[in-house]
Formats: sequence, structure tokens, C-alpha cells
Amino acid sequence: MSKPVVAIVGRPNVGKSTLFNVLAGSAISIVEDTPGVTRDRIYADCTWLNHGFTLIDTGGIEPDSADIILSQMREQAQIAIDTADVIVFLVDVRQGLVDADSKVADMLRKARKPVVLAVNKVDSFAKYGNNVYEFYNLGIGEPFPVSAASRLGIGDLLDEVTKHFTQEQYGDEEDDRPRIAIVGKPNVGKSSIINKLLGENRVIVSDIAGTTRDAVDTDIVHNGTEYVFIDTAGLRRKSRVKENLERYSIIRTVTAVERADIVLLVIDAVEGVTEQDAKIAGIAHDRGKGVIVVVNKWDAVEKNDKTIYEYTRRLKETLSYMPYAEYIFVSALTGQRMGKLFDLIDMVRENQNLRIATGVLNEIVTEAVAMQQPPSDKGKRLKIFYVTQVAVKPPAFVVFVNDKELMHFSYTRYLENKIREAFGFRGTALKFMIRERKEKG
Repeated sequence: MSKPVVAIVGRPNVGKSTLFNVLAGSAISIVEDTPGVTRDRIYADCTWLNHGFTLIDTGGIEPDSADIILSQMREQAQIAIDTADVIVFLVDVRQGLVDADSKVADMLRKARKPVVLAVNKVDSFAKYGNNVYEFYNLGIGEPFPVSAASRLGIGDLLDEVTKHFTQEQYGDEEDDRPRIAIVGKPNVGKSSIINKLLGENRVIVSDIAGTTRDAVDTDIVHNGTEYVFIDTAGLRRKSRVKENLERYSIIRTVTAVERADIVLLVIDAVEGVTEQDAKIAGIAHDRGKGVIVVVNKWDAVEKNDKTIYEYTRRLKETLSYMPYAEYIFVSALTGQRMGKLFDLIDMVRENQNLRIATGVLNEIVTEAVAMQQPPSDKGKRLKIFYVTQVAVKPPAFVVFVNDKELMHFSYTRYLENKIREAFGFRGTALKFMIRERKEKG
């Protein structure tokens, strides 16, 4: 099920980052850092009263000129309108209502997306309470007084935000068509791949990076199965500075990955794997999606009989935190190996939905424990009582132990490797939850 996306929009210095960090809470700091992935606080997974959602910070540059600030705000607002289900429009009670706020409010009103107006820096209601009413003039509904710095009014704000979540945003339960997100840097050939799979030029392709106008869902039927391909949005304007280009493409990647079951990470064979590729791969990995690395433009690489193995080895080194990923070398231009892409997608889908009976699973775990003793500390040894699978997409396992503290990350990885050896699970992440259970006296 995909989560609703909430975006924060507002002028520089109104407290967007502070609000983002407060709402994200410990979600950012307790996430394990995946080696090789540069974390960027552009997005965070949040929960409020059993409502899960992805929060995106449209932040960006804070220029000096008022004209540039307004154009930047319009850019941010457009990104939020394109990608978010609910928009939080943040204004500053101390600066009062300014012209830029009104102009962005006009854009948000026309977008017909739910907008929640938050008036920040209301540290004292006695002092600033009456000033909040001025923001009714924006014409986008009731202003919610908050103080991100003092964490005041946050609950009321989140109650209002989650009211706008609809069942559809959590994914249509009836629609079980496989959803495949095609992600990667601009100009690596994402749209060309979809065109080749479609057999027609339905997606505009151009050599200018960022010409795909919006996230496009394309239905493709192959051997009687209907697949939904989600092409990550390109960028609306080509004049934007490079840092913002990368930031916004990452935001759009997050929203596409959120909706997908399987992620095709497209890499340019000539350019090789880059830091941004690793960052995008990390997003798919963090969200437990199936991952297929598609090396495109393979026809443009000079090769001998060892090239493909050498290239795969280098890729696996860079993406070492996701050893389960599948790799395929294609050319959207010539059609080389494009037919095999569906076979790979089907295999990863099967593995994502694989369920292992508890009895069989525990035989494998018992054997693994016998081969490598669990860790111990101060004379106390880890005991694994039993393991059971509790979910699919991705397959998730609960491991019942005598002491959670003794279950080191390295031993969890060891068990994961043994389970993979026995059952495959190629192309999909696995999740492990450790639960403590007292020994029966």
C-alpha cells in the first residue's frame, strides 16, 4: 500500500526545516545508516495516530532578491502540487502576511489539492493569538497556530492533515496489478525503455535532461498480464540550478518508489554507477521494494568476454548494502535483452510474495544456529526460540529470542543469508523484527 505524501511549502526563514524535523521526530535519527547511501533530509517516514505518511521538505535555495524568492516559492509550490496528496503551507506570524504568501496561496487554491495553513512562531497565544486571524485573508481556510521550535499546536495540525487522507491514497486493495517504478538520473533512458516495452512512442523522449513532464503511469500487457509502469517525473523547467534539479528529482523518485512493488534502477552503461544512483537505490532499499538494476546503453560499451562480469562486480561493490538486487544489461535503442526484463520482473514478484511455512523455516534456522553459535555477552548467550514469517512484499520475519540486546546486526545478516541460500528470495529485500520472550521456567 502506498502512503500519502505530505509536502511543506513556505518562504525562506518561516521555519520549514524546523517543522520538518519536529514532524519527522526520531524517524530520521533511529534509521540505520546504510553503507554507501548519502542520507538527505528531503523526506522522512512519519506516523500520527496510526496514519503513516511520507513527509517531503520542498526547501532549497534561499536567495536575496525578492523576485527570486517568489519564483523559487512558485517552483516549490509546483513540486508540492505535482507530488503531494496534502500540502502544509507555512507562514510566519511575526513577519505577518506578505505579498509572496498571497501569490503562492493563489497557486495552491487553483491546484484543488487539500492545503492546511500553518502559522508558525506562535510561541505565546496571548502575545500573537490575534495576529493569526490576519491569515484568513489568504482564502485557503482556517489558519492553525503552531510553534515548531516549542512544539506547540503540532497535534492539532497533524489531526487536520490526516483528515485529508483518503482510502485511495493507501492504495486500491482491489488493484493487484504489479506496479513497476522506473527510476534513475535524468537522461539515462527511462522513457526509451518504456517506449521499447510499449512498442510505440507514447512517452516523449529528447536528449535534453528532464523532458518528461510528469510522472506517467503506463499500462503494458505482456503474455496476458497487465503491468503498471510508473515513469518518474522529469523536471518542468531546464533553467533551474543543478542542486535543485537533483533535490526535486529525488523527491519525485521517493513518491514513485512509494507507489511501486518493484523498482527498476536505470543506470547509464557509459557513465557507470554514480553517487546519485546509489542514493536512489538506497530509497528503494529502505522501503523494502524489489530491485532490478537495469544497465542501459549496453550497445555503446566496448566489450570482451569478461566485460559484463567485471561491470557487475563493480556495481555490486557500490551497491553492497543490497546484495539481493538483480542485474540486467540492455539497450533500449537496439532492443537487446529487453524481452528478458518481464521474466526478471515476474521472478522478483514471485519472490516478494513467497511464504515459507514456519516448520520449514525453523529447520533452516536450527541448522544455521548449529553451524555458527549465536553471540553471547557476560556469560549470557543468545537463544533463538523460533522464527515465523508475518508478511510478504517484502517478506518479513519475526525472530523470538531471550534477549534482544544480544541479537547483533551481524548475526541477523547471517540468518538472512542462510534463509536466502535455502529459499532464494532473489531481487527482494527481507525484513527482520526481533521480539523478546521470557524463557519458561
